[in-house]
Amino acid sequence: MNQEVFITCAVTGSGDTLSRHPNVPVTPEQIANASIEAAKAGAAIAHIHVRDPQTGKASRKLEFYREVVERIRSSNTDVVINLTAGMGGDLVLGAGEAPLPLSAEGTDLIGPSERLAHVAELLPEICTLDCGTMNFALGDYVMTNTPSTLRAMAKMTQALGVRPELEVFDTGHLVFVKQLIKEGLIDDPCLIQLCMGIPYGAPDDPLTLVALVHQAPPGASPFVS
Repeated sequence: MNQEVFITCAVTGSGDTLSRHPNVPVTPEQIANASIEAAKAGAAIAHIHVRDPQTGKASRKLEFYREVVERIRSSNTDVVINLTAGMGGDLVLGAGEAPLPLSAEGTDLIGPSERLAHVAELLPEICTLDCGTMNFALGDYVMTNTPSTLRAMAKMTQALGVRPELEVFDTGHLVFVKQLIKEGLIDDPCLIQLCMGIPYGAPDDPLTLVALVHQAPPGASPFVS
């Protein structure tokens, strides 16, 4: 058993974390500084989402990612940069008997190339790849990642030489991870993040953790968030 431990710090987290705590970093400078501080405190990886400095809401603007990454790199801090690629897969349906039209507030669906535009320019060591679609316990929001989108994103990150962090929220997502490996779209050793405790995905209990670890592909490096 590998007893070595490494820590990933998601300095803002995804979603509306600012409403939960006023000290969540918002501006690119604040996010970069928080990443540097986390590294100095012992984190090996900084997992980065960016925010609109005016509203504090989640953003996917390339200019914000560029400033964060440039600030971290110019600081010569020894930290692995992990940029989210989950933005652009947000689907919010209308409620009940009227699922259409889609809600304009919250829906943000774009193609694989646009979802990876910041990764292609900035070439972080790692970027995330959410390996399936899932209902979140937030009204009628659906995290949307179709098989064709995921295949395209996996192929792009492979060509860029960026290591995908395969985010697994439930057992079915591991099934698709194995399919991507079978198709040659994920290089060994694959890096799997077991995202537990997020409604309505895998619960954060020991039995579920054991089940997920046992379902991981041979040679994979699963870790828990």
